[in-house]
Parts: sequence; structure tokens; C-alpha cells
Amino acid sequence: MNRINELFAAKSSSILSVYFTAGYPQLSSTEEVIRQLSNKGVDMIEIGIPFSDLLADGPVIQNSSRVALQNGMTQRLLFEQLKNVRKITNIPLILMGYINPILQLGFEEFCRQAQSVGIDGFIVPDLPMSEYLRDFQPIARRYGLENILLITPETPDERIRLIDEHSNGFIYMVSSASTTGMQSSFSEEKEKYFKRIQDMKLKNPTLVGFGISNKETFDSACRFSRGAIIGSALVKALGDSASVEQAVDKLLADIGILG
Repeated sequence: MNRINELFAAKSSSILSVYFTAGYPQLSSTEEVIRQLSNKGVDMIEIGIPFSDLLADGPVIQNSSRVALQNGMTQRLLFEQLKNVRKITNIPLILMGYINPILQLGFEEFCRQAQSVGIDGFIVPDLPMSEYLRDFQPIARRYGLENILLITPETPDERIRLIDEHSNGFIYMVSSASTTGMQSSFSEEKEKYFKRIQDMKLKNPTLVGFGISNKETFDSACRFSRGAIIGSALVKALGDSASVEQAVDKLLADIGILG
């Protein structure tokens, strides 16, 4: 069983998945961020592959990607940095990136290297599901990798059912159709969307992402799904803090898990 499935089988609520940009704030930060997140009790980690054109991401993550690229981060270097990652953590690890740089490396080579370092799945926001099913799914399955698909408030129920049918692991429930970022609370409209998805009783569990940065938004996400995905809040803390540990502690305190 994939580590992602094992996590959802073992933990029924308040799952915390955290995103960070590889190679930020320093080129050498990747392993330390993973170590600190894992040691502090985070359930799953999304490792962002820096790219110059982040369509789904807001200014905080865009800036971190720009800095990481300036630092010299590449996909090949990232896989080199991750080669011993399973010596420091056994929690699920997911790569998040965009299709162009993955295709530049070669999709099968991407999957081969991901499997070799112990990655469990990937998120590619700009890869259409139909294209994935037609051209890439057999390769991903060969390497034991789960493709995590996204839904938004604008996704029709029929398409959500189709995504659920072709998913394994979890479904990424984007809180809004805008880019990533932080917000202090979720509107009534967004909570109606969360409730609509909850009432569909999908076969795959969901995690809410985009906009989660404090206890109120984390608790709200956990009421309507199995947990939350946080990205911008940690990335901002990494840029503002004196150490990775301080940044992780700040994030966990802000959402009410630490302190």
C-alpha cells in the first residue's frame, strides 16, 4: 500500500500536509525543511519544484520559486538532494510541479527518479486529466506513483465524480479558483462549497488547500474534509525566520497545533 493510503487509513481527521519550495530560502534548505516538518509531526509533505511560470500560485510562492531558481535549484539537483530522504522520514512525500519542466526531463525519467528516492505521488496542476489518463497514467502506475487531482468551487459534480473515479490517495479540494495565498477566514460561500463536496460522499478522502494560515481556517478545513494543505504560510515564515525550525514552529503555533 502506498504511504498516502496508509496515512488516510491510519488517521481519520486533522491531517496536516505542508508545502514548501525546494531550494528556498537557501539552496541547501530542502533536507532540513523536510526533517523539521517530519520531526514536528506534520503528516505529509509537498515538495514544490521551482518554475518560472507558476499559474496556480500567488506572490509568496512565486517569489520563493524565483529565489530557488536563482539559488541554482533544478529537478536533477532536487532528486540528488532527496536521495537519502527516506533515512530521515517515513511520511508521505509528494512532488508538486508544472508539466513543462517535467516533460523537459522526460515524464518516465521523472517517475523513475521519483520512485528511486521514495516519492509517493505528484501534483501537476496544469496537466489535464484526459491527457494524463491517455499518455501518462500507465507510466506513473508502473512506478507506483499517485497523481493527485484538484477540484475547485467551479468544478461540476459530474467532473468531480469522474476525478474521484480516477483518483487514488486523496483529492485536493482547492478552496477557491484564484491563486494560492493566505486568508484569515473562509466565507460562507466557501464553506457551502466544502459542505457540497462533503455531502457527495466521494470514495477518496479530500484535503482542503489554498488560503489556510491560522487556527480558524485550519479548523474549518478539518470540519469539512480529512485535513488541510498549507503552503504560503510556511514559505513566508521560512523567508522571515532565522531558522527552519523557527519557521515550522511559527506555522504550527499559528494553526493551533503548537504552543
